[in-house]
Amino acid sequence: MPFLLRVELPDVPGSLGRLAAAIGAAGGDIEAIEIVEKRPDGTAVDDVLLEMPSGTMPDSIVSACHALDSVKVVWISRYAAGGNLFLDLEAVEELTANPTEALDRLIDLLPVIFRADWAARVHRASGIVYSTGAAPDVLPFVEIERAERLDAEPDDVTIQAAARLNGNEIVVVGRRGGPEFLDSELARVGHLAGLAMSIARD
Repeated sequence: MPFLLRVELPDVPGSLGRLAAAIGAAGGDIEAIEIVEKRPDGTAVDDVLLEMPSGTMPDSIVSACHALDSVKVVWISRYAAGGNLFLDLEAVEELTANPTEALDRLIDLLPVIFRADWAARVHRASGIVYSTGAAPDVLPFVEIERAERLDAEPDDVTIQAAARLNGNEIVVVGRRGGPEFLDSELARVGHLAGLAMSIARD
């Protein structure tokens, strides 16, 4: 069964090796690792895709990680997509393959790239003009200049981030329950939105 683990750990040689050994000892099999963010305080945030045999509890992985010095599990959940991580460069290749559909293709790719549940393109006047299947039926247009986190409704557990495409459209990405979008992820969403707009105009 595939799981996504987001972990904060010291950004020093050997940290990933110790993490991998601990996960392996707890019964997890690492499929891929992506460095999500490196911080000025000497820590890094990594996403780890792992397979766990049937009957292995996520708690055992969390406990094994927390037993390591200065390691913190930020998030762990089942990851339906499984497989490998989808890199930003692969996304750009997909967008340039058919420039006339670059904006819609961006929406298709954002949940895969950011391990999110859905994405949508929202127009100022028309509302949602394109979305993935799990997106809400209605999303408001928000005035933003750069990529940022959006405030959720009090009873909503979905974490949202948005980026501007142009003066009349934004993209919104949602994760049910978390984890929070990191600053580095916001920057990447904004960058990909800008690239998609440039590709669509060419």
